[in-house]
Amino acid sequence: MGKAYLLAAMVCVSVLPRTSIAIADDTVNTGYFGGVAIMGYDPVAYFTEHAAVKGSEEFSYDWLGTPWHFASQSHKEMFMSDPARYAPQFGGYCAGEVAFDGVTVNVDPEAWRIIDGKLYLGYGKDFAADLEAHPQDWLPKAETNWPNVEARLEKGKYF
Repeated sequence: MGKAYLLAAMVCVSVLPRTSIAIADDTVNTGYFGGVAIMGYDPVAYFTEHAAVKGSEEFSYDWLGTPWHFASQSHKEMFMSDPARYAPQFGGYCAGEVAFDGVTVNVDPEAWRIIDGKLYLGYGKDFAADLEAHPQDWLPKAETNWPNVEARLEKGKYF
């Protein structure tokens, strides 16, 4: 296990500097390797299916300079008519990390919650459950920090 861990770390170190250039000015989280919002998951499905559903490149729409994938044409049309309603808060970055004035790029699209009609993503399912149980502990901090985090993302300060 030690050798495998070391090899994985070496790959990350060699790849991350090159991938950071591609996402440095992007305030929509596409992960390190995906290039697609929410790693290709359908943002509308969280609201309509109450589940994390993988989208398809067939039903793709560019918004904020980023491709978004949908599970169906109707979901794509719903998003196109009101993207801010369906897009995750904080550019799709982990709400908990934003609350601590940072970003976690590779969120888990299956670690999500809808609170007060807004979609929030997290880095793990345990955090998503905690966010749902205690939104007052996380969301006010994240809302306060987001403008500064977003400005740093636009300048490439995190990557």
